[in-house]
Amino acid sequence: MHNFAISLDGYAAGAPQDLENPMGAGGAGLHEWVFATRYGRQMQGLDGGTTGLDDGFLAEGDKGIGATIMERIMFGPHRGPWNSNEWTGWWGDEPPYHHPVFVRTHHPRPSIDMRGGTVFHFVDDGIEAVLERACNSANGGDVRLGGGAVEFVGSESVAHIRFARAKP
Repeated sequence: MHNFAISLDGYAAGAPQDLENPMGAGGAGLHEWVFATRYGRQMQGLDGGTTGLDDGFLAEGDKGIGATIMERIMFGPHRGPWNSNEWTGWWGDEPPYHHPVFVRTHHPRPSIDMRGGTVFHFVDDGIEAVLERACNSANGGDVRLGGGAVEFVGSESVAHIRFARAKP
C-alpha cells in the first residue's frame, strides 16, 4: 500500500462524494500536500510545484507499480447499476496510472482502454481473486491498493504498508 493519505481519525475521504467533490466534502484538504508537489502537479499535467521530502516520497512510491486495485468509489461518484458506460473516471483522457487498474464493483462493465496505457477493468471478484488478477497483470511489478481498498489491509497477501505522518 503506497501513498495513502488518511486523517488521524481514520478517514481517507470526506462525505458526501459528488462531481464537485471527488474526495468528498473537505477531502481535498487531506491531499493538499500531494497537489502542492512537483510530482503531484505533473500527475495533473501542470508545471511547477514544491520539491523536497513530500515530492520525493510521492515519486518513490510510484516506482515499480505494475497494477492498481481500487474500489468503485475512487473511480467515480456513481452507485448501483451503471446508467451508461460514458463515465471514464475523474482523471480525463490520460489517467496517471499507465498500467492496468482493477476497479472492484458489484456492477461489472466492459474494460476501458485509456491513453497512456491505463486500462480500467471492472470486476466483482473477492479480494484474493482480484489480487491474483492484478499480480498476473503487473508484469513483475508491485500492486498498489487505491482508495476504498481497505478490505486488503490485514490480508496475508499484503507484503507491506507504507505510512507517512503529515505535519499537524
